[in-house]
Amino acid sequence: MTVSLFFKMLTAFAMSIFTAFGGLFGGGEQMKICMIAHRGYSSKYYQNTELAFKGAAQHGSGGAETDIRVTSDGVYVTNHNSSVVLKDGTELEVADHTFAELTAQPLKQYKTLQDVYLCTYKRYLEIMKENNMICFIELKGDFNEEQVKEIFDMAAEVYSLDKCILQSFNFDNLIRAHELFPDLRIMLTYGSGDEGYERCFDYGFSIDCDYNVITEEMIEQFHSRGLEVGVWTANDPVSLAYCKSLGVDYIESDVF
Repeated sequence: MTVSLFFKMLTAFAMSIFTAFGGLFGGGEQMKICMIAHRGYSSKYYQNTELAFKGAAQHGSGGAETDIRVTSDGVYVTNHNSSVVLKDGTELEVADHTFAELTAQPLKQYKTLQDVYLCTYKRYLEIMKENNMICFIELKGDFNEEQVKEIFDMAAEVYSLDKCILQSFNFDNLIRAHELFPDLRIMLTYGSGDEGYERCFDYGFSIDCDYNVITEEMIEQFHSRGLEVGVWTANDPVSLAYCKSLGVDYIESDVF
């Protein structure tokens, strides 16, 4: 973290305390920011699992972010990495194995005593629907047109496209989805070292950005075009206060 960002965050934290107390005495209306559980409630439960998604709902999150990959037999699953590690330590590449092989054992994890298994994308959608939560759906890697169609046809069938926001670092994924589902909300996932976020404006894409990278100028550029801004990942009170001070629409967090 740079010194400049550190002082910005400290200032933002002080401002948030002032604003919070101001609200108790008739202060202005607070901007509504939707808190998104990053990979589910991942500070308490193993990430991207059914327990983590249910935990996010119980925690009061407005939505949950997840990462989508596809198994060798065409099952869409929620997993951040390209591989999974099973309870006995066996590591399997998701793309090279069937869903049955990937769920033959629980996942290796230390968050809870309860065994957890690789979760399907469909089950994630069902949990989001049961709790009326926003779906942040990040496509990991390159997905072809048929796969993109299957993923969001399933979202429409199980839940609702109105409740879904597609995210990806891969701009081609975003374009394919936009051509297939013109009304789907779409965000470019953007981090340090990435370039060319301005191309979002040609397509009407929003942005989900590393909070260490986002600037007030970037936020203004998107908001002035009626586009949304999300930031990731605020996991302590100071970074959360800083993100809130920016006036963004969504904040992803493992904790809050």
